[in-house]
Amino acid sequence: MKKGIGFGIIILTLVLSLMGCSSSSANESGQKEKLVMGTSADFAPFESRNSEGEFVGFDIELAHAIAEELGYELEIKDMKFDGLIGALQTNRVDMVLAGMSATEKRSKNVDFSTEYNHSGEIFVFSEATISSVEELEGKTVGVQLGTIQEEGAKKLQEEVDFDIKLVDNSTTLIQELNSNRIDVAYMDKAAGEGYMKEQNLEGFDDPTSSSPGMAVAFPVESELVEDVNQVLKKMEENGELDKLKEKWLQDS
Repeated sequence: MKKGIGFGIIILTLVLSLMGCSSSSANESGQKEKLVMGTSADFAPFESRNSEGEFVGFDIELAHAIAEELGYELEIKDMKFDGLIGALQTNRVDMVLAGMSATEKRSKNVDFSTEYNHSGEIFVFSEATISSVEELEGKTVGVQLGTIQEEGAKKLQEEVDFDIKLVDNSTTLIQELNSNRIDVAYMDKAAGEGYMKEQNLEGFDDPTSSSPGMAVAFPVESELVEDVNQVLKKMEENGELDKLKEKWLQDS
């Protein structure tokens, strides 16, 4: 055998060996591969940080359950919400759990799991002076950039004349409300109710809301979609998903 051919076979064998290791959830040493999740940790009760700086929330526990069931070690990357789709498209993360609604528009750029929660939308304000969508006339409504609430507010704006102010995250949204820089915050119901309880704010449900539910997002044609759907189905059937909702969402 010629030396050049023999050397080439050795290299090819090494490459195939490495490829084989990367295609499973654990390598030959038994060490788990990482499942990288993108989120925006400013959206309690779905994702936030506690006083120790640790990630906590409904989506965080759900992601850990998914990773454990599939045999991965979970790694969480925190970023702005409006950058999450781009992170999936450039394969910087394997999946996104961030209270993200599975809209038709987003589905053109990413794949979604089956829906795991539906909250609806709510208008939050500091004084009980608003009781209907029509009374938003002339007000400044704050929404988080890149969210389904931004799309919903723009649609409502076609019927009622109000101004929209876009902010980066829900924490800033409430700060803008408490500083009287906006009159109303339009946000996910579960998150809004948490702020109402915590900061003694008022609010009412959006009666026009018909938004899709929340789902796990993936890069297009990700092999993880089917596996995660199976985990979600199992958690729904054995009651684990309801337990997470009782812990994080019903008392928000």
